[in-house]
Amino acid sequence: MKSQDETLEEWCRSLLQAYELEDVQVDINAILSLAGVAAHSVVRPAAPLTTFIAGYAAGLAAGSGASAEAGSMDKALAVARALASDYDAEAAGTSGE
Repeated sequence: MKSQDETLEEWCRSLLQAYELEDVQVDINAILSLAGVAAHSVVRPAAPLTTFIAGYAAGLAAGSGASAEAGSMDKALAVARALASDYDAEAAGTSGE
């Protein structure tokens, strides 16, 4: 039986192949970490929504030439993580900074 990590890596490769994005490098752990922050800082359903929008933003930035592919993803993940953390801090009545 495959481990969860093996299954996720296989699934990621399958998705990338289906979208003809085989050359794209995906940091599965970074995406799952962002999903965890969003789920715990906002609400659980924010996890897939946050990761989708962050990925979409990264794709737009890379596609427009605004930044390199890896830089686009790193920036998009960082923005979403900071926003989710700030959202949690505001809900608690404290500053996120």
